[in-house]
Amino acid sequence: MEFATPLIPARLIRRYKRFLADVRLADGQEVTAHCANPGSMMGLAEPDTKVWLEPNDDPKKKLKFGWRLVDHENGHFTGVDTSLPNRALKAALLAHAVPHLPAYKLVRAEVKYGESSRIDFLLGGDGPDIYLEVKSVTLSRHQGLAEFPDSVTARGTKHLQELSKVMADGHRAVMFYLVQRTDCTAMTLAGDIDPAYAAAFAHAVAAGVDVRVQACKITPMGVWLGDPIPFRP
Repeated sequence: MEFATPLIPARLIRRYKRFLADVRLADGQEVTAHCANPGSMMGLAEPDTKVWLEPNDDPKKKLKFGWRLVDHENGHFTGVDTSLPNRALKAALLAHAVPHLPAYKLVRAEVKYGESSRIDFLLGGDGPDIYLEVKSVTLSRHQGLAEFPDSVTARGTKHLQELSKVMADGHRAVMFYLVQRTDCTAMTLAGDIDPAYAAAFAHAVAAGVDVRVQACKITPMGVWLGDPIPFRP
């Protein structure tokens, strides 16, 4: 998925209130950008980090820049917009281009299920419905290894519990992790950050929930689905 507007480089001054970031543009101008990431962004929000912003001229938007990428300045990037992977995955699902998923005729997004929850994608076909939950992964504390979550996520734990119930009802459930880092070749859980999430994950896997991990191809031009990568228990 290409960015709608060409990105411009900047330097991070600070990220605050989760969804705001002050940045310095190449000409020295300081502006505030929207940060579409509710997580802690551990390791990604240090002052003077090189970032890439997407400008907009939408009169309905108060902020005229959106923070899209962290540039590690070694040829690698991290995507910080948690909505982008879902959009890229939806395009791949509609094209039947997601590996290891059976043929399906219907792709529905944000479908209500469980107890006041919404599944990211509900896939319908000739067999059981597939409930597919997506998480964006941006944390890496060890070289080449991505981790999830980067902060305590009661919402993520609830999603795993809902997927376990889906399996009990005779459907299929997939926990799909999209790694928004180009410098990682495997993924694991950050159980030290959120033990409750790790416990819910173990229960979901025991219940039959399928776990898939896929890399992303990321450049200042856009974000696309990459190849599957291994999950390390």
